This record gives sequence, C-alpha cells and structure tokens, in this order.
Amino acid sequence: QVQLVESGGGLVQAGGSLRLSCAASGSIFGSDVMGWYRQAPGKQRELVALIPRGGGTNYADSVKGRFTASRDMSKLTWYLQMNSLKPEDTAVYYCNLKRLSGEVYWGPGTQVTVSS
Repeated sequence: QVQLVESGGGLVQAGGSLRLSCAASGSIFGSDVMGWYRQAPGKQRELVALIPRGGGTNYADSVKGRFTASRDMSKLTWYLQMNSLKPEDTAVYYCNLKRLSGEVYWGPGTQVTVSS
C-alpha cells in the first residue's frame, strides 16, 4: 500500500511559477510510473506529465516547455515545476503512481489557481 500527498499548490499571478511535490509513504520502485494529472472545474481529469519506467518524461502539449517533472527516489518524492503559468492552468493537480502489478494510487490533490 502506498499513500501519496501533494503539496505546493496555491494562488499565483499569470507568468508566475509554482513547484508541486508528491511525497509517497511506503516503497517506490524504478519500475513504477509516476505522473501528474489535473482537473479543472467542469472538465475531465487530464494527464499533465509522466515519468515512465525507462526514465525521461512525457508532457501534455499544453504544458511542454513550461512544466518540468522530476523525481528523487531517495526522498520517495516527485515534483512538477510549473513556470510561465497561465489562467488556463487553474485546476486541482493530482499525483499518481502505477505499478507493474496494475495497482494505481492517487493523492488527494492540491489546488493551483492562476489569476490573470
């Protein structure tokens, strides 16, 4: 069993930056896929960034060049650095972990609000 907790959300002006963190309790493995998703009011949850098993990162087109995902396995934590934020980035952001076994874990979410 893994528990995830996001932190770092808040209110920021357009053009500003925030860094989200996702701290995991329990064990995480190199074979886990770590991700960031977001859900804006009235919209479906969407993928923002993935850190796949083989390393590297994948991003939604809407955040490429502005967001950077990374992880620190020694701290059981992964991050989402968000720069040049836009009002359309306003959403609840969730971290996610998927195991080879098929288990999926979600954090409770953290609100990011970008004012124009």
